[in-house]
Amino acid sequence: MEVSLSELQTLIRNMYYEKDLARGIPGTFMWLMEEMGELSTALRSDNPENLAEEFADVLAWLATIANVANVDLNQAIIDKYGSGCPGCSKLVCVCPDQEKP
Repeated sequence: MEVSLSELQTLIRNMYYEKDLARGIPGTFMWLMEEMGELSTALRSDNPENLAEEFADVLAWLATIANVANVDLNQAIIDKYGSGCPGCSKLVCVCPDQEKP
């Protein structure tokens, strides 16, 4: 089974939107940051299952906050990265390493 970014955002919206909307952007952002911390811890561990779970949690909470903020993640990715690197416009980035594309 594969899930596209649009399908993920819709899945998360269908499961949690009313709760997420009630929590609002500030509360939802705090949950996203908590999951980022858990991902940070998992990256330093030797537990591939936990690492995968934390990546999934971060992605789900990112979709959650995008839903509350009314942002279409699929369109945002297309707009920003669909034509290549935002810094150099190449499909394979050639920006200097010290620069963030």
